[in-house]
Amino acid sequence: MKLFRFGAPGRERPGLIAEDGTLRDVSALSGDYAEAFFASGGLERLRSIEAAVIAACPIVDASERVGPCVQRPCKIVCVGRNYRAHAAETGAELPSEPLLFMKAPSALSGPFDDVVLPPSATKADWEVELGVVIGREARHVPRERALEYVAGYTLVNDYTERGFQRDRGGQWTKGKSADTFCPVGPYLVTADALDPAAVELCLSVNDVERQRAPTRDMIFDVPTLIAYVSDFMTLLPGDLISTGTPEGVGFGHKPPIFLAPGDRVSYGGSGLGRANQRVVAWSGAS
Repeated sequence: MKLFRFGAPGRERPGLIAEDGTLRDVSALSGDYAEAFFASGGLERLRSIEAAVIAACPIVDASERVGPCVQRPCKIVCVGRNYRAHAAETGAELPSEPLLFMKAPSALSGPFDDVVLPPSATKADWEVELGVVIGREARHVPRERALEYVAGYTLVNDYTERGFQRDRGGQWTKGKSADTFCPVGPYLVTADALDPAAVELCLSVNDVERQRAPTRDMIFDVPTLIAYVSDFMTLLPGDLISTGTPEGVGFGHKPPIFLAPGDRVSYGGSGLGRANQRVVAWSGAS
């Protein structure tokens, strides 16, 4: 299944792509795609609904905003330097264990929403990544069972203000957590419909391709990451793991290339759809 959410920010409703490819509003059949939905077997209930019932649901108008494919998660756990070539382009050593950091859940935004640069941002960068949505509570999970805990997969752009990350105390989370710095979606592709090791990621800035790599190039694969993270914290249903970015980020160029208002970022992943954002300056509005 491919799930999505639509509507104004904070008032999104659940949607599903029907067998005929139409986008359907399933809010009469399902709760929102949030912790309670996943924890209570929401995916299984949706799978059990007959195709004719889904086909009778209202069609989502093309003018509707597409929101993040999951409601704001409890945690967004990110992985750094998880592709060898990306570590090399940033001049960093390969990690011996997954390098973890957090991204504030308030950074979550829709896949086609504007990315808003903070007032003092000067080194905003892009990072296309495979996202993993957790389907049930995971604590000290063995690697061989880790995929049993996955609800599905999605696209994430781990936008980063390198100045905050590298020049303001060397702390990653504050460079990653500005509002709108975590667009997610457009779809949550359920775990039965996608092999996380067989996704081709790509990203372009102003129609110039900057990133392209397969997820099989990850240093630590998805099962390893789930098992590893769950040893340090309980993963709750709806939590998001962003699995790291391949080479081609702006900081890796010589000289570096950073985003500016007016730039357009477009990216995709095989089986996961495409997303794009316009970069805008902060207007001062609350």
